Amino acid sequence: MAWKWIEVVTGSLDQKKEWRRYKARVEALDEPYRTAAKAYERYFMYYGGVTDGDTMMTMFGDFADLWERAAVDGTPVRDIVGSDPVAFGEDFVRAYSGKEWIDKERTRLVQAIDDIDAGARS
Repeated sequence: MAWKWIEVVTGSLDQKKEWRRYKARVEALDEPYRTAAKAYERYFMYYGGVTDGDTMMTMFGDFADLWERAAVDGTPVRDIVGSDPVAFGEDFVRAYSGKEWIDKERTRLVQAIDDIDAGARS
């Protein structure tokens, strides 16, 4: 019973364990894959805006899979990310359609403009 209260305050304990497993997978990668994965992880945290923990953990799990497979195959990093590393990262994040933090603000903005429009008609 106490664990449910703790999860309300701190978030899912299962997701925290999954995050630690993901981090261990990245640390186990050979160079240059480890450095690339860490660079994208940082970028995802700033760019991604994904607030749903399950979606985020799925995304990072798939991301670790990608780099592990590349390391096994010996695929050059540039062959994975292409000529535009930013576009690769942003496309990767967009593939995970979880709810984003900005969604609430988009809804509020639309409502504010709708309210102005309704007031102008009365």
